[in-house]
Parts: sequence; structure tokens; C-alpha cells
Amino acid sequence: METQNIPLTIYSEMTPNPNTMKFVTNKMLLDQGVVEYKNISETIGSSTVAEKIFQFPFVQAIFFSRNFITITKKEAFDWDDITYELRIFLSELLTENPTPIEKLPEVKEEVSQLENAQSENWSYQPVINSETDQQIVDLLEEYVRPAVENDGGAIHFKSFDEGVVTVMLKGACSGCPSSTATLKGGVEQLLKAHVPNIKEVVAEAH
Repeated sequence: METQNIPLTIYSEMTPNPNTMKFVTNKMLLDQGVVEYKNISETIGSSTVAEKIFQFPFVQAIFFSRNFITITKKEAFDWDDITYELRIFLSELLTENPTPIEKLPEVKEEVSQLENAQSENWSYQPVINSETDQQIVDLLEEYVRPAVENDGGAIHFKSFDEGVVTVMLKGACSGCPSSTATLKGGVEQLLKAHVPNIKEVVAEAH
């Protein structure tokens, strides 16, 4: 029996960030990791899909994960006016370009190799310096990452120093008004309950 190709479908979901919409597909976009673009210049030679999405005047940032794209709009625009058009556009664009990332974004010259490994895109590998670091990473992976991905974002461990855990937020979580409350009321309480010497959890802006 001949296998039929399943047509790509996309549905949209609001996220806790009012300026960010999550577009979920029925096909895998990335095998692993995440990729985020803050402007169209970062997409050149890296993602034809992202480059074309940035041609919409309302697009401020684009975030790719395994089976969804989150798009952050400029505040002057209303989702009610653009969501339907954008969903149709993405469906056609991803059908024509089933591999949305042709090449990983270029490494910024002014960023050190270590910082780049922590702050840039793709398959993030945290730097583990102690058993406590590993315990924090394991807790984030098991309890926090699935919920954050469900909201259209990503969370990465960056460092633990003198009781302070620093994480990085991407996608819908970056710049989200509720992200601070989530960190303090959710992530911080979780980590404190399992790792006694944790005093605070903070997010690094990027």
C-alpha cells in the first residue's frame, strides 16, 4: 500500500505573553533544540522561513521549537487582525519549506565560545560545575521545561553562584509580564524545596 503524505496543519494558541502567539504544527520542525531570531538580519543564510516571516511589519521575534513556532508581535498590532492571515501563510510556507532551519545562526564575534554555548540557539548544553548544578538542571528538565514549552517558550540553566540560580528564558517567556511571577512563585519555590542552599532564581535578559 502506498503511504500518503499527511498535509501540514497549524493551529494557533495564545501564550501568557500577550504579544506572543504559539503556532503548533502536526509535523516536527526541529529534531532537537531551539532556535530564536530577534531580527531579520539574523535569519540571512540561516532560515528562509524566518526571513519571510519577518517581512510582515508586525513581527518582532521568532522562536522555533520541535513542533511549534512562537511569533512575538509589535505592540501596535492586534492579534485579531493578523492571526488568521499569519496561520495560512505559515501553513503554505512550511509546506514549501519542510526544513525551516537550513543553517544554524552565525556566532556573534564579540561573544566568547563559552557564553555562546550558553546563550545561543540550537541544542543547549548547560555547563555543569557541581552536583548542585546537575540537580538544578535535572529539576528544570523534569518539572519546568514541559510546562514552559506548553506556553511556547524555553528555559535554560545558566549558572548557580552564592545561592542565586540564573536562568535564560526564550520564546514566549522572554519579556512576558507573568514570567517574573512564574519564576518566583513556581520555579524558585520548586528549586528551594529540593535544594536547600538556593536563595533566589533570576532570569538573565538577552
